[in-house]
Amino acid sequence: MSAQCAHQGENNNDQESIAARDFSAGALATIAASTLPAPYVWAAEKKYDAGASDTEIKIGQTVPHSGPGSLYGVLGRVGEAYFQMLNEKGGINGRKVKFLTMDDAYSAPKCVEATRRLVEQEEVLALYGSLGTAPQTAVHKYLNSKGVPQLLLNTGASKWNNPKEFKWTMAGLPLYPTEARILARHVVSVKPNAKIGILYQNDDFGRDFLGPFKKVLADAGGTAQVIMEQTYDLTEPTVDSQLINLSKSGADVFYNISTGKASSQSIRKVAELGWKPLHLLSAGSTGRSILNAAGLENATGIVAIRYNKEVGLPKWEKDPDVMAFEELRKKYTPAIDPDNTIAFAGYGQAATMAEILRRCGNELTRANVLKQASNLQGFHSPYFLDGVTYSYTPEDYTPMKTLFISTFTGKDWDISDKPMSE
Repeated sequence: MSAQCAHQGENNNDQESIAARDFSAGALATIAASTLPAPYVWAAEKKYDAGASDTEIKIGQTVPHSGPGSLYGVLGRVGEAYFQMLNEKGGINGRKVKFLTMDDAYSAPKCVEATRRLVEQEEVLALYGSLGTAPQTAVHKYLNSKGVPQLLLNTGASKWNNPKEFKWTMAGLPLYPTEARILARHVVSVKPNAKIGILYQNDDFGRDFLGPFKKVLADAGGTAQVIMEQTYDLTEPTVDSQLINLSKSGADVFYNISTGKASSQSIRKVAELGWKPLHLLSAGSTGRSILNAAGLENATGIVAIRYNKEVGLPKWEKDPDVMAFEELRKKYTPAIDPDNTIAFAGYGQAATMAEILRRCGNELTRANVLKQASNLQGFHSPYFLDGVTYSYTPEDYTPMKTLFISTFTGKDWDISDKPMSE
């Protein structure tokens, strides 16, 4: 882990000066700090921005607690439980965390309203774990103009990796281009002569996956090539005609860049047509609700990336991180189902945010929060598979660059033995 707070502290090597001092609290703190291993060496002098004090750290988040995206409200409820647990154990560096999770109903105007309240009325130190490309785009410039950290966003859009222009904003999910490049490398390795048909959503989401995928194929210099592309708009009732065209193209690889009902429809239609390509699906469309709507038997053989453990499955029940989450869930949020992987994701992000704050030590400024977050390279979230860590650096906000290829068996995902890097 490259983040080190030692440079923030006093660095007084004058032994005579130290000997001459009485052992005030400040001097003791300085000496104690000099003996702590990096990255937990911090400034003896306390520095605070809005949202921080000797006793409290205030952080916020906006997620849909109501409306069509309300299933993601569990991210906030688990965050509340996690910080309650931490506070009962003494908090972070002796300070209690006040965590405010606000409802934006997955609406851009409501997100703006809730975010402004968190910044201007509640005066939070930072925001983390907020959800959705559209809502977070609505507050992107505002938070950067205010210098408020917008961390660990639950979206993988490429726009969040722009530290030169928007240094205060960092994604928390694998970026769509990262996922696309790893899927392309997989195709090149297993089907070097692939003929690829692509269905993609006709918007920034689709293009985030399309361009990087095609570039890897071009750079590989082999004979794998895209032979047909089909697009669809979110307003279209079905994607059946696009799938019929792709199935007739001669493609033996299907790169499916779709979301929601279009994903379910396309998975089902591929099976109905008797088309048997290597089927690549974006990870955001591999949720059980989508696969169930398509028919699990129809989804058998689909390939997607994986980077996280899942709760509620026998193979993870003895994993220490899963067991720790289950202990927290039973004690603080028993109404949440034990197999809710979205809740487990919220647990992992809360633990990561706590680590960022812990590394800040006594310098609880927004600039230092950003510094610690952007130097999180090498940190392993409890949500991650072994072999996956954050890869943030101050120059590159890609959350992670190493992911696993997985294949759906009809019941579960068979994860590859070794991860792949973009």
